[in-house]
Amino acid sequence: MSDLIVERLEGGHVVVTLNRPQTLNAMALSMVDELHDVLVELNRNPEVRTVVLTGAGRGFCSGAEIKSAEDARRLGPREGQNRVSHLLSQQETIVRVHELIHRMRVPVIAAVNGVAVGGGFSLSLACDIRVAARSARFGAVFIRHGISNADMGTSYFLPRLVGASRAAELMLTGRVFDADEAASLGLVVDVVDDGDVVERALQIARQIAENSPLGVWMTKETMWQTVDAPSLRHAFDIENRTQIMCVGSGELERAFSGFAERRRPDWASL
Repeated sequence: MSDLIVERLEGGHVVVTLNRPQTLNAMALSMVDELHDVLVELNRNPEVRTVVLTGAGRGFCSGAEIKSAEDARRLGPREGQNRVSHLLSQQETIVRVHELIHRMRVPVIAAVNGVAVGGGFSLSLACDIRVAARSARFGAVFIRHGISNADMGTSYFLPRLVGASRAAELMLTGRVFDADEAASLGLVVDVVDDGDVVERALQIARQIAENSPLGVWMTKETMWQTVDAPSLRHAFDIENRTQIMCVGSGELERAFSGFAERRRPDWASL
């Protein structure tokens, strides 16, 4: 059975479901590899407009998979390989998915059902938008297991989403919090009944897809670049160049033409 379910919907929307419900969709390396390959393929497909990421069963993602002693021996370092090098290689394999989500040309919306802790929490943070079911639970919990909570992008994304002070409190305590608190922090944009979270994410996805594919891509990319800009001047420079490039694409004329004719613009595909 595949570790993922990929559902391609009308309008270029794709729902990717983590499909290891027996482990609350823990991040086995096989699932990480498959997710990376699927996202690369979707990112190359000009017909794809949005991606919704969710989990099968009762959880979004429970974090890194806890292996048995037998699995640890089988997947451990090769003979003569440095243990630190081996572990770092595995870590980099996982975080390339988070980086890819962040860099994709289309928005990725996390539809969080149930638990999203540890690596699952960081996976949701890497997405552009998060919607939560009432059953959702979030938390950076590595610190409760004796290691750092600065892991898989959490120390990058979380302060940018909720502010440094609140991020410090969440990361240093390792406490788990519910969907309502996530909404109050601005971490999720909506909380809906269990069973409705994917459809709510798709509602947002369809609103996004009413806009130009190029405009959406450049808005996502430029927003995240200016979040990291060292000064307002740098942000202005990035915005100015991006905007003029978009104007030069002809999409503005398409928008004005559609408005004048009282119809939706006929956007060019990427």
